[in-house]
Amino acid sequence: MIVETVNRVLRRVPPWAIYAAAALWAAWMFYLGATGGLGVEPIEALEHAYGERALQLIVLGLAVTPLRRFLGINLIRFRRAIGVTAFFLVLAHFAVWAVLDVQSVSRIWADIVKRPYVTIGMAAFALLIPLAVTSNNLSVRRLGAASWRRLHMLVYPAALLGAVHYVWLAKGFQLEPMIYLGLILLLIALRFPALQARLAS
Repeated sequence: MIVETVNRVLRRVPPWAIYAAAALWAAWMFYLGATGGLGVEPIEALEHAYGERALQLIVLGLAVTPLRRFLGINLIRFRRAIGVTAFFLVLAHFAVWAVLDVQSVSRIWADIVKRPYVTIGMAAFALLIPLAVTSNNLSVRRLGAASWRRLHMLVYPAALLGAVHYVWLAKGFQLEPMIYLGLILLLIALRFPALQARLAS
């Protein structure tokens, strides 16, 4: 009964609402950063906020199929909006770091080469680019459904690299980044038929 109610409510929500909500939130966070509302390190706080929200959306995107399969909650119609929004927040995360924090092309390249957590983060970002570019019906038709699905399996290494980037970036042992990493590992593992059968039994 609860699941039916949730799905009924979800059917009334248009997918574009995700884009609108994310854009308003991102603009609000930027406003807070520009007006002193994010503390003494607004650039770092803004960078972190965009990156963490992107990772949350990636986790949610990975959870769409398991939620439907094991709980009956249907978020399929929102999956593309979730993925595209996650990419643009990753892009915002990168832009804040590159433009407001590092502020130099040579230093950006030096950080990518010399700092492993930056290297991993950039690898995750690079893997997400073809997914964002092909997240439209025209690309599905041109690539063919099977090829399109294979391409979009890049989300799994991208998500894993993003979580490792967050864990590595954290100073000392912090529980929150480890939770994201654990969730992503679990959601990827759920793609294996043996684990699916065990959970379904």
